[in-house]
Amino acid sequence: MAEADLPADRPAPASIDPRELASRFEDEKPGRVLTGPVAVVLTAATLVIGLLALWQVFRPLAQGSKYYLIFFLAGVLPLVFLAYPADLRLPRRLRALVTGRAPATPDLDTTGSGSGPSRIDWLLAVAALAACLYPVLPVALAGGGGGYDAFLDRQGLLVGMDVAMGTVLLLLLLEGCRRTTGWILPAVCVVFLGYGYYGGLLPQSWAVAHAGLDFGQLVDAFYNSDSGFYGTPLDVAATYIVLFTIYGAVLDLSGAGRFFVNLSAAAFRRSRTAAGRTAVASGFLLGTVSGSGAATTVSIGAVTWPILRRAGYPAERAGGMLAAAGVGAILSPPTLGAAAFIIAEYLGVSYLEVLGWATVPTILYYLGIVLSVEIDARRSGVRPAALEASSVWRLLARSGYHFASLFAIVGLLAIGLSATRAVVLATLLAVVLSFLDRSHRLTPARLVAALSNGVRGVLAVTVVCAAAGIITATTTKTGLGPQAAALLVSAASAASSEPAVVLALTALLAAVALSLLGLAIPVTASFVIGWVIIGPALLDLGVTAPAAAMFVFYFAVLSEVSPPTALAAVAAAAVTGGRLVPTMWHTLRYALPAYLIPLAFVVTPTGLGLLGIGGPRRILVAAGVTALSVAVLAVAAGGWLPGVGPAGVPERVVGAVAGLTLLWLQPVPVAIGAVLAGVMAVGVYVRRGFAGSSGGTRAGSPA
Repeated sequence: MAEADLPADRPAPASIDPRELASRFEDEKPGRVLTGPVAVVLTAATLVIGLLALWQVFRPLAQGSKYYLIFFLAGVLPLVFLAYPADLRLPRRLRALVTGRAPATPDLDTTGSGSGPSRIDWLLAVAALAACLYPVLPVALAGGGGGYDAFLDRQGLLVGMDVAMGTVLLLLLLEGCRRTTGWILPAVCVVFLGYGYYGGLLPQSWAVAHAGLDFGQLVDAFYNSDSGFYGTPLDVAATYIVLFTIYGAVLDLSGAGRFFVNLSAAAFRRSRTAAGRTAVASGFLLGTVSGSGAATTVSIGAVTWPILRRAGYPAERAGGMLAAAGVGAILSPPTLGAAAFIIAEYLGVSYLEVLGWATVPTILYYLGIVLSVEIDARRSGVRPAALEASSVWRLLARSGYHFASLFAIVGLLAIGLSATRAVVLATLLAVVLSFLDRSHRLTPARLVAALSNGVRGVLAVTVVCAAAGIITATTTKTGLGPQAAALLVSAASAASSEPAVVLALTALLAAVALSLLGLAIPVTASFVIGWVIIGPALLDLGVTAPAAAMFVFYFAVLSEVSPPTALAAVAAAAVTGGRLVPTMWHTLRYALPAYLIPLAFVVTPTGLGLLGIGGPRRILVAAGVTALSVAVLAVAAGGWLPGVGPAGVPERVVGAVAGLTLLWLQPVPVAIGAVLAGVMAVGVYVRRGFAGSSGGTRAGSPA
C-alpha cells in the first residue's frame, strides 16, 4: 500500500523515468545501460571497490592513505571507460574497426549510452589499470617499478618509465573527464598544463610568469606528489564521498525519498499554499539523501508538478521554485555536496564543523524561498490544492524511522567519531531499519544493488577529483595562487584605497569569477579551482578561512541555477514544459538569498555569526538582521507585502536598497536599512489605503 495517495497524473515532459530525466542535467553525462556479462563484471568490480572503501574505514592499509588511493583509482578509472561511452562521431569504416561490428547505417554515428563497451574501451580500461597500479608494481621494469617504496624514493627523480606511465595516466584521466563531464574540464586542465610548461616563456615582468617546468617535473608533480592525482580531492572522493553515496543509495532503496515527499504533502495539506510549501519542504528533506541539485529537482518535480499545476502555478514560476528547492540539496546538512568534504580536509576541521557553518545559511535560504512562495500565492491568485495524504502522525509512526540514520550521523559526529565511521554506522542502521517496511526491505540482492549503485554514482566525481590534481599541482609548483590573488586585490584596490571597500569589491569580483567558472565545469572542480586561485585573495584581505571556504563553496554550487547553463533550471523546465529563459529568471528570484548571504559573512566580522562563529549574541544578531534582509528582498522581488498588499515600483526599489544595506552587518548600515524597510512597509500600507478608497483591489485578495 502506498504511503500517501499523491496524484498520479503527469504532464508529458515528466512522464518518463525521473532517474533517466535527471541524468540528462547532471554535471556528469549519462552512462551506459549495461546488460549481460559486462553488467556482471561492472557489478562485481563496484562491489570490490565498495568493500575496499568500507575496509579502509576500520582497517586502514598499513602503507598509508596514498597506497589506498592508488588501488581505489585503479578500480574506478577502468570502470569509467566501460560505463561511459566515448560519444564521438566516427566514420563508418573506422567505427566498424573500433567496435568490431558493422554499423546499421552508412551515416556518421554516435556511440550511444545503450551500446556496450567497444574494443577501444576495453583497451583503455586495461591501460588505466596498468597505469594506476604501476606505482605498486613489485618487480623492476625498464629502470622503474620495484614496488611502492621504490616509487616514492624516486620522487623528483623519475625515470623514463615513470614519466611514460604518468603520461598515460594523465591522458586517460583527461579522456575519463571528457566522457563523464564533457570537453570543458579537460580543456581547463590542458590550459593549466600548458601554463606550467610554457609559463617560463611569458615576460618576466608579468605577475603570473614563472621559471618554467619541464614535462618530467610536471608528471612528477602529478604522479608522485601529494598535491597531484592522489591529492586531497581524490582522497575525499575515496573516503567520504563514496561512503555517503552508498548511504544515499541505501536510503533511496529503503523508501526514504518517497516518505519525505509524502511527509511534506501531509504537513501542508490544509494550508492555502500547500502546493508550494510541499515542493519546498520536499526539496529540503530530499537534500538529506541527495547531493545533486538537478536530480533533486527532477525527483520533487515528478511528484509535485501536477499539484502545482492544479493550484494554478504557471509552468515557469513552478519550475523556478522546483529548481531553487532542488539546489538546496547541495547546501543542506547533513549530506552537503562533495566540495564540503574537501573543505573539511583543506582546513583540517571535522565535517561536523562544516555542517555547523552551513546550518544558518541553509535556514535563511529556505526562508527566502518560503516567503517567495507565500508572496506568489497572494499576488498570482494561486488556488488551494487539496492534497490527499495520510496524516503527519500516521506517516511518522509508520515510516519515521527514516530520520533515525540522519540523526545518527550528527549524533555520532558530535561524540567524536570520524565522518567515515559515522556514515558507515548510519548506513548499517538504515539497512536494519529497512526491514520494518516489507516492500522496501534491503534483502541481500537489494543490498548488493545499493552498494553497486552507490559506487557507480561516484565514478564521475572520482575522475574529476583526480583530474583536479592537475590544477592543484600546477598551481602549487608555479605559485599561481598568490599571483592571481594579488591581481584580484589590485583590481579592487584600483577603485578605492579604503580597506572595507577593497574587500567588498574583491568579494564581488570573486563572486562573478566563481559564477562564470561554475557555468563551465562541475561543482567539485569549480570549488577546487576557486579555492586555489580566489581563496588566497580573500585570505590576504583578512577573511577567515571558514568564511573564505564557504564563500567559494556557495558560489561554486550556484552555477546550478545561474544562467545561461543553470542545469537545475533546465531540468525543472523539462519537467514542467515551461519556457527555459523565464524559468531561469524565476529560479534566480527564488535563490536570491544564496547569492547574497555569502557576501554578508565575508565583508564584515559580524557576518561570521551566519556561520555559527563568534558566540550566541553574534549568531543571533547576524541571523536576525539577515533574516530581515531576506524578507525585505523577497517583498521587493515579489511585489507584495504579506498581510498588507501589493508593493509598487517605488516601494520595491526602497525595499531592494534596504535589503542590500542590511547585509552590511554593521550598526550604521543596519539602522539605515531598518529605517528604509519601515519606509517601504509604510509606503505599501498607504498604497493599500489609497487603492481601497479608490475602489481598487482589496489588499490580501489574489491579484
